[in-house]
Amino acid sequence: MGAIGFHGVSKYYPGISIVRALENVDVTIGEGEFVALLGPSGCGKSTLLNLLAGFESPSNGRIVFDGAQVARPGPDRGVVFQEAGLLPWLTVWENVVFGPKVQKTRREDYEARAREMLALVGLEGFHDALPAQLSGGMRQRVGIARVLVMQPRALLMDEPFGALDAQTRLNMQQLLLDVWQRLRTTVLFVTHDIDEAILLADRVCVMSARPGRIIEDIPITLRRPRSIDDLTSQDFIQFKARIMKELRSHPADH
Repeated sequence: MGAIGFHGVSKYYPGISIVRALENVDVTIGEGEFVALLGPSGCGKSTLLNLLAGFESPSNGRIVFDGAQVARPGPDRGVVFQEAGLLPWLTVWENVVFGPKVQKTRREDYEARAREMLALVGLEGFHDALPAQLSGGMRQRVGIARVLVMQPRALLMDEPFGALDAQTRLNMQQLLLDVWQRLRTTVLFVTHDIDEAILLADRVCVMSARPGRIIEDIPITLRRPRSIDDLTSQDFIQFKARIMKELRSHPADH
């Protein structure tokens, strides 16, 4: 489960002049696939993710998730934002189990999975810590565990490591690779970082400047499992050169 389809999706915002955020986007994502949306700031990457999450509706076209048209948000699509958005008065454990408790899930049905997800993101010893006692990377780990405990069929990630320092970002990329290797949840990952997209994804969908559209869909054939050591391989550098060329060849519309 977790197949995604964008079919002729456009998004316009009204105003003094209409803002064309997305134009005729067509892309499909298979079950368990990790796809990165890569493009310049303002190209509509986050808009596309928000449409799939059900936070907004497309102006034209349709979005299908597991055979059903997306009409509203749902726990089957877990969203991780750039900021973890933890509730500061709750402990790590209370933040992670907040979703199941709100849904009135029985404790015996979520407790073991919550412990498993905290272990998976390397936070076994931090159940009783408050968010203010954690580093930025640790807070984002809690945010990922909080989403995964809901057992989503797709993980939608909107530049989740963008606010982290370089070393923490590399550590979080490695963590995500390890988590995905274990769970194989479908992932749609928004980034403007070329290295990050190549390192993580099975495919990189390169988007044009606004109005955003898919200008290239590039399979990343680097071996798996991957690690941050792949960042310096010759194959990696060749993928990076290809993507940079694509981005340079599609300047912004005026």
